[in-house]
Amino acid sequence: MKNIRTIIASALLTAGVTVALASTARAADIKDQPLITPKLMTDALHAVMDSDRAVYTKNVVNRLANQEKVITATEHWQDDKSLPLPAQMFRMGAEMVAAKNKGFTYSLLSKWPINPQNAPKTEVEVAGLDFVAANEGTEPFYSEETLGGKKYFTAIYADVGVVTACVKCHNEHADTPKTDFKIGDVMGGVVIRVPLESL
Repeated sequence: MKNIRTIIASALLTAGVTVALASTARAADIKDQPLITPKLMTDALHAVMDSDRAVYTKNVVNRLANQEKVITATEHWQDDKSLPLPAQMFRMGAEMVAAKNKGFTYSLLSKWPINPQNAPKTEVEVAGLDFVAANEGTEPFYSEETLGGKKYFTAIYADVGVVTACVKCHNEHADTPKTDFKIGDVMGGVVIRVPLESL
């Protein structure tokens, strides 16, 4: 009986040591691996951006400007005492994030920009905007690029016209290069960059 207890105790002790060693090995493996991949990070960031923008576009701009006609949304919103356009609201947020130096940037670009500063500037941006437009916004585009000597993971997600206000504004703007957008069309893309090395 004493031998059986000794054998069981020894087996439990050995099992405990094995589990502890395995846990330590797993912890070391995890420590050396990124906790989140660049793709997961950009997908998560885009989910937040896309949701916030859709809420502002549908529940604020479209409701107040087009349905209830309480206030307008205009390009010169400060002078007009009106609402900022959804694209302007998005850009203001992007500028605030960039100023905080949190390690990632984002922007709204288009192959048909009203403002030339929102045109693609890199080969990856051009390829990504072409890809999301050709695929009608069904899937994002992922790539890597080197800018200023630093390597980045770049993700581009389709920017789709979700309400009449979006397509009407673009189609009727004096500086628009495209006048036939419809609801559901890809009008541009959200470009998110995260560094793949220390900045």
